Amino acid sequence: MKPVNIYTLTRISDSKNLERLERQMSGRGSFLKIKEWETKGLKRFSEKLEEYMVDAWDLEFFYSFTMPKLGKEFDLLRVDEESVVNVELKSGNVTDEAIQKQLAQNRYYLATLGKNMYFYTYLSEEDRLMRLSNSGHLVESTWDELATVLARQTDCYRGDIEDLFKEDKYLISPLTDPGRFLRQEYFLTFQQKDIKKTILRNMDKEGMLVQGFTGLPGTGKTILLYDIAMELSKWERVCVFHFGSHARELEELDERLKRIDFYYCEAGSRIDVNGDYYAILVDEGHRIDKEALQQIRDLSIRWKAPIIFSYDSEEAVAPEERDGYGAALIESIPGFVKFNLTNRIRLNTELSAFIRCVMRVTGNHRREYPSVMVAYASDADEAKKIVSNFQKEDYIYIYDKTVNPINATDGEDAIEAGRATCKEFDNVLMLMDDSFVYTPDGYLRAVTEGDDRDFRVKNIFHGLSRAKEKVALVVINNEQVFDVLLSILQK
Repeated sequence: MKPVNIYTLTRISDSKNLERLERQMSGRGSFLKIKEWETKGLKRFSEKLEEYMVDAWDLEFFYSFTMPKLGKEFDLLRVDEESVVNVELKSGNVTDEAIQKQLAQNRYYLATLGKNMYFYTYLSEEDRLMRLSNSGHLVESTWDELATVLARQTDCYRGDIEDLFKEDKYLISPLTDPGRFLRQEYFLTFQQKDIKKTILRNMDKEGMLVQGFTGLPGTGKTILLYDIAMELSKWERVCVFHFGSHARELEELDERLKRIDFYYCEAGSRIDVNGDYYAILVDEGHRIDKEALQQIRDLSIRWKAPIIFSYDSEEAVAPEERDGYGAALIESIPGFVKFNLTNRIRLNTELSAFIRCVMRVTGNHRREYPSVMVAYASDADEAKKIVSNFQKEDYIYIYDKTVNPINATDGEDAIEAGRATCKEFDNVLMLMDDSFVYTPDGYLRAVTEGDDRDFRVKNIFHGLSRAKEKVALVVINNEQVFDVLLSILQK
């Protein structure tokens, strides 16, 4: 989305033509619905600037920009190397408290730009200009002051404003970047905030309460859980049970957060806890088994502590692969209160659709997958060379120790599947050997010897879901699976 010249935009009054012109000027993908009062307010704002600036007709602003993934909207933004100016337009009938709250929130979100910031609100019906002071108070401003701030901006940014708000600037994982999490350099989406507010409100009710939120990988479950832990720790001591990897990162968080204790839980091991806690939070709950769940519930009863679960939705995985683990166990707890995270923060829609097709083929593929690559190798030697080629192209090889682990050494370009949980990478590469098969009902399954349960299919699902931009699959000596993957890629 590009900036628009608001003087040019407001020379017409017909709402339909204005929407068409705005789309042409900004290059946005769809028409912007502009209300009549918004048109009048924008025109009045432009005319007021003309009274105080000789070249006001030349000013460009990003108009009605919404931050990707977060849904935070700004009426007018203007950005140069040193500063960002934000102006919100109101017709009237809004309190000073509401104006101050909005501008303070805008400052919170725009802080990721690392620039000097100026925040204004213009009430067109009252012809009143307000400013947020450096101390966060709402004060009356003047047009001379605003004109001076705008005049100081030179060589303003005219590219796609979404490029200034890359996800990695404000969407983080506490386990991938604990430092930024501790400095609270992250944001929650509106959906995350609503779930957090409801969960905390429920905890004020009498009796022990078991709550949890689920969603596909990339919906922001971990950051929400840890943010809730931070909030609760302001008043009481809480504990977090983590069923993934990241022992080292948990140690850093445990050391620096004195009122939150973190416990790394391994499959099949008894949970050993010192002391008691006000609340129990469980991360990576989809990995929990019956015994571990019972231990946590016993602790909850002993401490009279509510439980909050975070767990992946694994509905795309064959029911037989997830039976007896995670979601089914958690959601069967009497009185369990469930919330669903539906907004994909990290994973783009293309990769999400592809991964779901890999997990279950329905034969109804209606899109292209330009960000997906597949390759075929007859044996391990060929696979090793192909893996190396992808690694040279900056793919992270997520390997499963039970699936012919080619080049299986953790480093800058490879990581074991269990250690990749909660991490995120631009490009991900994984292997599928001849142990995989598609069943008649379309589900991907792993054929293994004996009755030992393994997580091969789940590792494929969660590993591919670590990608933000591209994924690649190398198939070893398995023509059936390779044929299915090609059928998915070609609609």
